[in-house]
Amino acid sequence: MAYFDAASTEPLHPQAREALLMALETGWADPARLYGSGRRARLLLDQGRAEIAEVLGARPDEVVFTTSGTQAVHLGVLGTLHGRRRAGRHLVVGAVEHSAVLHAAQLHERDGGTVETVGVGRTGAVDAAAFARAVSAPGTALACLQTANHEVGTLQPVAEAAAACQDAGVPLLVDAAQTVGRLPVPPGWSVLVASAHKWGGPPGVGVLAVRKGTRYRSPLPEDEREARRVPGFENVPGVLAAAAALRARVAEAGEQERLAALIDKIRRTVAATIPDVEVIGEPVDRAPHIVTFSCLYVEGEALLRELDKAGFSVTSGSSCTASTLRPSHVLEAMGVLTHGNVRVSLPSGTSEADVDRFLALLPETVRRIRQEAGVSW
Repeated sequence: MAYFDAASTEPLHPQAREALLMALETGWADPARLYGSGRRARLLLDQGRAEIAEVLGARPDEVVFTTSGTQAVHLGVLGTLHGRRRAGRHLVVGAVEHSAVLHAAQLHERDGGTVETVGVGRTGAVDAAAFARAVSAPGTALACLQTANHEVGTLQPVAEAAAACQDAGVPLLVDAAQTVGRLPVPPGWSVLVASAHKWGGPPGVGVLAVRKGTRYRSPLPEDEREARRVPGFENVPGVLAAAAALRARVAEAGEQERLAALIDKIRRTVAATIPDVEVIGEPVDRAPHIVTFSCLYVEGEALLRELDKAGFSVTSGSSCTASTLRPSHVLEAMGVLTHGNVRVSLPSGTSEADVDRFLALLPETVRRIRQEAGVSW
């Protein structure tokens, strides 16, 4: 089976596996306790925190760990809004942000706040000028922007957004889940969120970094753990494994260039070999591991099922399913074809032979599905 769904989760890195097994033996105790095994667990937790903070360009005391990237987003958005209530109750978000950001925004609206959604162009990039105008509105408490879109891979203008936020005195929350360990972390953020399983760490470890000087107050009941921001027992083995995977991923920077070349190959070949197909997203300024395309006259679910039977684990950039029949908010915002949508995202170690096999199989698979639907080409 060729696994092509790294944007959902990356397979556990071998170094993360080793670190996890080690930490399960030596870091299982309560890191808040003063006896020997507790102190050892605290040292390991501090070590993992320092290593992850270094990659993020943060101080260790700015970084806390959550149970997931989604929880990190929720706490980051709601906690910063809560901490800046005196500044205002207006939130600015991009139209193609992850659903975790949009769900937090909806909760903020239900609580009496206001939300402005900044649109995107056909490649999925937020309009930087419109974003700057939005954050300059009086009463803006927070702005949110992802580094790269999780469905189509398009990089967002984070540097321009950060400059506009700085001019307006508004903190910027950056969702870096798709790029940490793959691309350098952009400067200028006030709050940053990420998720370890996206870079080859274990699931269950989210990262929330809040710059010193950023007003923040957790929306959850206060707890003594994790700088009073995240309640509950720390996952020391998970943090150590996450740090090991991130350290290894950064050291393997050349692998991202290799994956980017394979993605380029997919983009070119799909467009050349399949009629009535739209390759979606920014062709150059994009995450190195993601490509999305839509095939006219093809049901996305049928295509995913056939590819699964042929040995390829891919998903749809669209959330359209038989139960919801609703296309992805990302593709809708971009104004692109949502029918027959496929997202390919390559994990580290993907072989060119597997990519070639996928590209050889895909045209015939699409042709067969179209023929069964009464469309010939």
